[in-house]
Amino acid sequence: MKVIDLFSGCGGMSLGFQNAGFDVVAAFDNWKQAADIYKINFDHPFFLKDLSEIKDYSLFSKFNPEMIIGGPPCQDFSSAGKRDEDNGKGDLTINFAEIIANVKPEWFVMENVERILKTKKLIVAKEIFKQSGYGLSHIVLDASLCNVPQSRKRFFLIGHLNSQDNFLDHYLIKNQNKKPMTVFDYLGNSLGIEHYYRHPRSYERRAIFSIHEPSATIRGVNRPIPKNYKKHEGDTSEVNENIRPLTTLERSYIQTFPFGFKLRGSKTDLEQIIGNAVPVNLAKFVADCILEYINEPIKRKAVLQGEMVFH
Repeated sequence: MKVIDLFSGCGGMSLGFQNAGFDVVAAFDNWKQAADIYKINFDHPFFLKDLSEIKDYSLFSKFNPEMIIGGPPCQDFSSAGKRDEDNGKGDLTINFAEIIANVKPEWFVMENVERILKTKKLIVAKEIFKQSGYGLSHIVLDASLCNVPQSRKRFFLIGHLNSQDNFLDHYLIKNQNKKPMTVFDYLGNSLGIEHYYRHPRSYERRAIFSIHEPSATIRGVNRPIPKNYKKHEGDTSEVNENIRPLTTLERSYIQTFPFGFKLRGSKTDLEQIIGNAVPVNLAKFVADCILEYINEPIKRKAVLQGEMVFH
């Protein structure tokens, strides 16, 4: 199935769908620093475009995509941002919906932060999708239950032309793991540490975590432990000389980018790019659910044909 990735960032969604067996044929974004990383890790065409200004939809339709995936920038919805959906970037959700409505792929997948559920922009976008003939399934997934060693909640909206609403819910729910994945489950002792520092948004929150639990959400900020840091009651260790923040590369592993994934750019840019990325395995989880849904009728038909031959 041919896929194009809008608002692709450094490629978490692209890589997840590619790993599931989809054919990603093009990507689009306006974030140059992330684009530089994307282009050195993928072979298909990349277009540096401001998707809020697209009027010629042939730019996408020429690739004959059967699916469009993407995560419109979510800073205006995020708890880490100003939570002002009219600040500008919230409009990109509407732009994504308009692209879908005009290109009309059979499928689309939109990713965002959980808080988008409380916004008017989502209501408008869903109305555009419905008027264009899409059945919709949506869910908030905890990445730690989807083969990612990180507590990270993300909203996914999946659309399929001429389907009933909630068509994918069964697969998205049943395929989640029973237990959260820990950092140790995924990386073993390869980090060389048992506890690490993750800079909190407020010092009222814990900041020291164990590898024997899921990582806290990887954010765009990564700072060294302050010299005057005082242990929080929730910290998993006393402060000592062995406590350190994860490196940029280690944070990319927590986001389930593979060991051979190439990173390029300043440390500040890389931390933000990695923090904003969709975890690769989370994207693959959604892609696998779609494939299972597609293949289920084929399996049922094969079983029925087998029973007919048997009888």
